[in-house]
Amino acid sequence: MYFTKIAVILSLAASALAAPTASPMQKRALTQKKYADFQISDGTAGNALAEAQAAFPIDTSDLAGVSASDLAIIQAARETAEAAETDAFNTEIKAASGDAATALQNGKIKNKVLKLFLETTALQIQQAQGADNQDKIDQEQTKLNNNIATDKKAAGQTSQGVTFTGDVKPDN
Repeated sequence: MYFTKIAVILSLAASALAAPTASPMQKRALTQKKYADFQISDGTAGNALAEAQAAFPIDTSDLAGVSASDLAIIQAARETAEAAETDAFNTEIKAASGDAATALQNGKIKNKVLKLFLETTALQIQQAQGADNQDKIDQEQTKLNNNIATDKKAAGQTSQGVTFTGDVKPDN
């Protein structure tokens, strides 16, 4: 009887250890969002890269496995962030002064971090899936690193976003 209890306990323990568990880095499909829902420019400067990564959680350990629809969403979001920079931030910064201009400039830098994070991520996904674009990755990574450094220099300062509705739709 004692042996049977031990055998049952060991059997249950082995079953529990062998059972599949959810990986903390499960693949997640991205969903298309409006700029207002993924922009990171509002708030405080200094943590733009982490905010961009949180807005677009991609499993970087398996870039070759990123779906075509996720890549299309990333590329469309990058185009949207670029349009927000050129069509909204630049105009509003020129019209502002003092603290308002500084907050908008901080927001623009955070937006540039988002845009360049999306660009480098898309290029890395394409590279992992067979494209040869290392030179472009290196070029965009340098720009990203420069904007991350600028964002960190402004850490703690107010950052202001812009209203932008010119969302680019994914090609899929």
